[in-house]
Amino acid sequence: MSVRLTPAAEALGAEHVPGLRRAAGLFRTVPDFPAPGVVFQDMGPLLADADALRAGVRGMLAPFEGRFDVVAGLDARGFLLAGYAAALAGVGMVPLRKAGKLPAPVGEVTYDLEYGQASIEAAAELAVPGLRVLVVDDVLATGGTLAAAHELVRQAGAATVGAAVLLEIPALGGRRRTPDVHALFTA
Repeated sequence: MSVRLTPAAEALGAEHVPGLRRAAGLFRTVPDFPAPGVVFQDMGPLLADADALRAGVRGMLAPFEGRFDVVAGLDARGFLLAGYAAALAGVGMVPLRKAGKLPAPVGEVTYDLEYGQASIEAAAELAVPGLRVLVVDDVLATGGTLAAAHELVRQAGAATVGAAVLLEIPALGGRRRTPDVHALFTA
């Protein structure tokens, strides 16, 4: 299974597509991880390559330029992308963390996973009425985490302008729960 650009990524144009094509080739396929039968798409090599990382994050931001005040990154790999995205965009970054990790959370949302349940909480900095938030994560799989992030932003009184991920796994149906996600790569 190879990683390729999504139609949305192809539509970003000549400024983005060559770097994104190169970045797509850096995903490492790891069979039987984290469980037998699963084919894991490891983005580690992309993250370790400065040009590929820059191309990926710029591609994630492109459709949302000028429309957000802060980037909210999901625990844990979403933090890596969100921090860099916020720095490139000249805005702040707010973490959406696993429950129990923040000293003063302003909300909590519990959601279903394919193997159980999880909860995420928002940092107090998200509780600004009218704050425009871009949600960033690494992968769109079943959509549960991103749907929970949207709900958490709403609970905090802010507004989600959209969500961006590096990789979408269409076979897991995440778009049914979060249809507005901008994904660069698909596997």
